[in-house]
Amino acid sequence: MGWFLILLMAVGTGGFAISAAQQTQPAVTPGVREREFIFDTAPFPSVHASTIAETRDGLVAAWFGGTREGAQDVGIWLSRHVKGGWSAPVEVATGVQSDGTRHPCWNPVLFVLDDNVLALFYKVGPSPQTWWGMVRTSKDHGRTWSDATRLPDGILGPVKNKPVRLADETIVSPSSSETTDKPSLWRVHFERSTDGGKTWTLVRPAPSPDGTELHSIQPSILVHPGGRLQAIGRSRSQKLFETWSNDGGRTWSALTLTTLPNPSAGTDAVTLRDGRHLLVYNHTPKGRTPLNVAVSRDGKQWAAAVVLESEPGEYSYPAVIQTADGLVHITYTWKRQRILHVVLDPTQFKEIPMVDGAWPTTTVR
Repeated sequence: MGWFLILLMAVGTGGFAISAAQQTQPAVTPGVREREFIFDTAPFPSVHASTIAETRDGLVAAWFGGTREGAQDVGIWLSRHVKGGWSAPVEVATGVQSDGTRHPCWNPVLFVLDDNVLALFYKVGPSPQTWWGMVRTSKDHGRTWSDATRLPDGILGPVKNKPVRLADETIVSPSSSETTDKPSLWRVHFERSTDGGKTWTLVRPAPSPDGTELHSIQPSILVHPGGRLQAIGRSRSQKLFETWSNDGGRTWSALTLTTLPNPSAGTDAVTLRDGRHLLVYNHTPKGRTPLNVAVSRDGKQWAAAVVLESEPGEYSYPAVIQTADGLVHITYTWKRQRILHVVLDPTQFKEIPMVDGAWPTTTVR
């Protein structure tokens, strides 16, 4: 459904209305092909943490939805892109336990495993400090799902962002943990599988040479020439962190900060087929607007490409993929009320180099 049609409908989620006056279309930007809400109405008032994947039968998106983040009724909801539009959301996972108690669900991640099996990783538990990893699989592109399986102790699965499959078919899953300490300690780790996701090995980055700990979570993995990997993501230090691997994710360097700002909010990134790296994030040290797209050829020097959102409100937790046709698809939280889907043509970007991590004053149009 087109963006302007959605505005005219002005139908809100869970009984509220969104008018054209409340939602404005960002200025036309080179590379932006389409913007649309995935759903118009739904049986939940609050949503967050979307994920998107391409199957042989089209796009599939998922997110967690319920009364509010952390509420017991929060489940994982899913929609499929069929016949030019998104299907009505259906709940595909809950936190109901064998004794009848129910915990909230968190942070779904969709990823196509071997043999075109679509996996849905997600978390269940009272909080990010106490949650555990779960997975369901689908052999029909997200129409039906296997029973839910708990991941082995010590393995969380991808904590927010998608794994990558390397040239030798190894799957490297970006993950992290939050301890029950006060304040909680944030720690990045990776989980590698050489058997199509049947078993996993946990890998941690090297410790900092000076003994300090850079509290970071939710990495995304970029693939560089020669199989070199870079992970980049969220930290508590008002900047994005990065870590590098020269051996297919078997070992990782100590975490360091980049020049790019981060308000301790989720990000995502993908390596495009033309070799460029694309990053979606809130380019600010505080708040969750604006929401930006940057591009790099080496993972170090970044150029401004697109401002997805710049109005007041929360626009956060993006997920990004490149589909077989070369287009880039991004989903993200829109004011905790909707999931917005944006389609970009990366061949049309007008890149403006950033100096010392500063978004250029020249407007990206």
